[in-house]
Amino acid sequence: MAGFLTGDGVLKMEPSKEGCSRLLIKLTKDQKIISRVACVGPPTQMPAVWAITSIVRKEKIDCQSSLLGCSLIPACEDHHQEKEWGSFLEFLQKYERAAVSKLGLHEVYILPCSKDSKRGFATVLYKEKVPNLSPSQKCDALAEIVAFETSSSPKIIAGEAAMSNSDLIDRISPEQRYPEVNGGYSCDLKPKEQSRSSDRNFVVAHPSYLKTLGQAHSCWIFGAIAELVDNSRDAKATKLEVAISMIYSKISGKDIPMLSVIDDGRGMSHTDIYRMISFGHGQSEADDPDHIGRYGIGFKTGAMRLGKDALVLTQTANSRSIAFLSQSLNEGKDNLEIPIVSYRRIGQYMEVDTSVHNEDSAKYNLKTIKRFSPFDKYLIGEKTGIFKENGTGTQIYIWNLDEWGSAYSLQWEAGMAGGSSFHHGGIFIRSKRIRSRPGQMSHTVPLDYSLKSYLEVIFLDPRMKIYVQGALVKSRPLAKSLNKTVVENGKVLGKSIQLTLGRSQLEWEQANCGIFLYWHGRLIEAYKRVGSIIHNGDCGRGIIGVIDVTPLMDDSNGQVWVHNNKQGFQDCEAYAELENWLGKKVDEYLDKYVDKIPVRKGNTQYKPDHEWVQCDKCRKWRMLSSDFDSKTLPLEWFCFMKPFNGRCEIPEEEVGSGLITISTKRNGYNIKEPSESRNSLPEKATSQSEEICDGKLSEPEEDDVRLSKRQRTRPTRSCYDEKSNETEEEDDELLAFMRVRSRLPRSCKKS
Repeated sequence: MAGFLTGDGVLKMEPSKEGCSRLLIKLTKDQKIISRVACVGPPTQMPAVWAITSIVRKEKIDCQSSLLGCSLIPACEDHHQEKEWGSFLEFLQKYERAAVSKLGLHEVYILPCSKDSKRGFATVLYKEKVPNLSPSQKCDALAEIVAFETSSSPKIIAGEAAMSNSDLIDRISPEQRYPEVNGGYSCDLKPKEQSRSSDRNFVVAHPSYLKTLGQAHSCWIFGAIAELVDNSRDAKATKLEVAISMIYSKISGKDIPMLSVIDDGRGMSHTDIYRMISFGHGQSEADDPDHIGRYGIGFKTGAMRLGKDALVLTQTANSRSIAFLSQSLNEGKDNLEIPIVSYRRIGQYMEVDTSVHNEDSAKYNLKTIKRFSPFDKYLIGEKTGIFKENGTGTQIYIWNLDEWGSAYSLQWEAGMAGGSSFHHGGIFIRSKRIRSRPGQMSHTVPLDYSLKSYLEVIFLDPRMKIYVQGALVKSRPLAKSLNKTVVENGKVLGKSIQLTLGRSQLEWEQANCGIFLYWHGRLIEAYKRVGSIIHNGDCGRGIIGVIDVTPLMDDSNGQVWVHNNKQGFQDCEAYAELENWLGKKVDEYLDKYVDKIPVRKGNTQYKPDHEWVQCDKCRKWRMLSSDFDSKTLPLEWFCFMKPFNGRCEIPEEEVGSGLITISTKRNGYNIKEPSESRNSLPEKATSQSEEICDGKLSEPEEDDVRLSKRQRTRPTRSCYDEKSNETEEEDDELLAFMRVRSRLPRSCKKS
């Protein structure tokens, strides 16, 4: 009789105590291990793994009495395998079935022993499928066996059941199932001399790895929510809802908070959701400037930071899938189990997609989801109703939220019922701590602890409607809300970049400033101080810059210089050169605008160069006149309404530069005519000094008097030396000019 071959080589047998040869093998079904068993009296060569391909009735086995046989006895490695082996034999015995395994040129039939015989043993019958081969045909057949065994090493797919019969599955608890492994099985009983070059190692994921993934956003929990928002944007969603509500948990026996993220994007197929719950996948080869996802770990790092358990319900035009990523389900296990149930549309109904798993697997996985989550068939049906007929989208639900002491890390307010504009509610970080930044002095940074404030500026070009606790987030495109706007173009490492600089009234009131750096249209770093504003907390107050660094941070070789949590950039040459370039541009802007400070009367505000409003239908931004107050517009505004009075088909206008007033340069810059700038005094200031000497102080023109930096600093001793040969009258003018800053001369004070 011809021997059995496996893709990893031929296994040797061990002699038993009774004198019969004994071979240890692993028995699997549906790519899941049942148990390790010992084959007593096998042929001289046998494979290391027997994969059961089908289960048939005993009477369908032809010529049972003429087939050669051997015995199987349990050689379980743990208690779990003992239960699996017992359930397997009980099923075969109860329903009078035989398990079939195809091993190259042979078929093996596994039958349970009779009820009267000793329990735990099985009989093996095997027959040869290809008899009487010529020598050349035998070589070809053996080669096919090796190729077959090598290519068919089992690979575990998350969510598959351990058995194909529903009656057997119902009697096996989730704890009894063999854990999921992303890889193949290899026999650990193979002699070392035969496994030097053929053994393969596969990664085993312990459930604690889910906690490790959540640490990617340990510094800032809003970064975890941003990962889920990014996925919705990549799915071309037009509407996104983020909310926290209370739901009853039958496990804890009380109401618990649950975070929901729901979008109306294109949804995910079974393949898409399998990739999403898998531990990373290849980076996208397509260079899509609007696509944010890159590393394949965003959902897992974000969900596991927010809570211990997450359920994903997604629907496309032709399919629907449910996936369950849970720390509670995998607690105490050695490997991860991730149930997935997928359906496909048949006419007007959704039926189990048997092309990706059988019905028994789907039933078991759905039963596991119901057992370890607050979702029952009624709640699942209620949530699927959100998709409506032929609707698409993705719903993510996260519970057992991250804790902050005796409370939760996230704090939420439901807002007033009825859509009241008085109080909309929101989601906040409970600690309300400010993130550490160089030169940061202000403690009023709502972006750091208010989800609404963060989502207002998360996208460079906001198009998606975002709701937090049922209230619409009014997007705030920073580049379109600045005063004295300047657009700077330049090159860093040969790549073109564009910076928009200006003053923001809101940031001035909150004493903030810095650059907002976007990558693929997504905010990566906020309030980055560069140039002279790093070491001077109040320098550049209210100055905001906006830049898209996608061309610079995406290397032509496929390297991306962005951290995988998308909350910062890697330390690289491109980032260092960018900092230098930004510092120079910010200092130049300060020279032109900030150092020529207008001294105003009253509480004058710096309004944006233009008012902008977004249409709720076409999502285009419309430019209004600078004197128009956009706060007077209704919450839902459309292009046909006042003051635009247009149509959605009209193209969107671009941001332009504001008025520019050129003044003297900043310290440390090359000045072409230093003597001229040092010795000359503004005519306006000179005339005012003459009026002051006469005891008169004229009113400022247009509510302000513009004073340059040189006018606001005391002249150095060298200035006096240069003017030593001047007349006494000129000295009097200089002393009068020095008193301008104190607004009134001493003579006026005495009088």
